[in-house]
Amino acid sequence: MKHIKSAGKDVASAGQGDEGRIHVGISVSLASNFMTSLIENYTNSHPKVRLEFIEGTPLEHIQAIRTHQLDVAFLTGSPHVSGCETRQLWSEQVFVAMPEDDNLAVHESITWRELQGRRFVVCETWPGPEIHDFLIKHLSEPGHQPSVKVQAVYRDNLMQMVASGGNLTLVSEAATAMLFPGVLYRQLASETVPFCTVWSPTNDNPACRRLLSLARTLSDEQIATGK
Repeated sequence: MKHIKSAGKDVASAGQGDEGRIHVGISVSLASNFMTSLIENYTNSHPKVRLEFIEGTPLEHIQAIRTHQLDVAFLTGSPHVSGCETRQLWSEQVFVAMPEDDNLAVHESITWRELQGRRFVVCETWPGPEIHDFLIKHLSEPGHQPSVKVQAVYRDNLMQMVASGGNLTLVSEAATAMLFPGVLYRQLASETVPFCTVWSPTNDNPACRRLLSLARTLSDEQIATGK
């Protein structure tokens, strides 16, 4: 009888979202202030819920959301995803990563005009393709394409190419928490990148619903305080 009562309590807890597991897709940095606050607040208030993080591209995550292989995903941009719900949660400044002895290093903020004619490098893996398209969009001119080289390396080696090769790249505000020898970060004037969450309206995971509710609350608080 005790076992039956215990099992009943476990089912009730899971049904209320107090216990369980959430599969979370991420195409963002967990070092961002928003994600750090979200994870800390959620795990503190739901210690029996296990968060499992899976890195991947936005397209991979959206496909997994649709098939319920993921419960929720946090992505860059503000996509309109057929068959899914989305909500923009926060935004971050865009920064230019450059060699510490670069001529632009004397400025606290960099404009697009000052980046004309410079060489950029991006990773072959995500978010490299997104950064590549962002640079092409803002630096292309009639008869001129910016120099954006795609490299089959990870972030550490890409930053080494920035430090020693006179190349530049772009990073989000959260990524500036990672320091690399010989690399400085300078804000790209008037440029921000939005971040959102995506989930399926047919997902019945109660623990996930509580996570989404908390994410909305934190987002509303940031908007209210102007952060």
